[in-house]
Amino acid sequence: MEYTSSGDRAAADFSELFANLVRCETRLYNALNDRLRERHGIVTSQYEFLSYLRGHPGCRVADLAAEFAIGVGATSKGIDRLEKQGWAARRPNPADRRSSLLALTDDGARLVEAAEQTFTNGLAELLGGTLDAPSLSAVARALSTLRSTLERDQVGTPTG
Repeated sequence: MEYTSSGDRAAADFSELFANLVRCETRLYNALNDRLRERHGIVTSQYEFLSYLRGHPGCRVADLAAEFAIGVGATSKGIDRLEKQGWAARRPNPADRRSSLLALTDDGARLVEAAEQTFTNGLAELLGGTLDAPSLSAVARALSTLRSTLERDQVGTPTG
């Protein structure tokens, strides 16, 4: 969609929406990072990877990359760091020798279980302390719709 002079206000609104989305995400991510690091010695990206592995045992690096819309190389390096800490493990994929299947270790499962409360409580405090329930529901629905559309249309999918 292209904007002309009659669409200048809409373009400005989209720019403001984008800036607000990015700044809110950054501040929330940083706040959760601080809490997770202080209480569990991990950062938000590690928590998210561990949480995904808990819910998707036997997934591949490519599956994580697709879920988080990041490159396979960056995802693989993130898994390398989790492996080095003893929180995740790779095993050969019997269906495709070029890939590995991922799983949490017992230590990783304990860590993500402990960190989940910090993560959830942090979000409840940061979001619930600011927005009422109807506003939170409306934001959640709008972002879910936007994400679904972007994923369906493969918008912003990394190439590597």
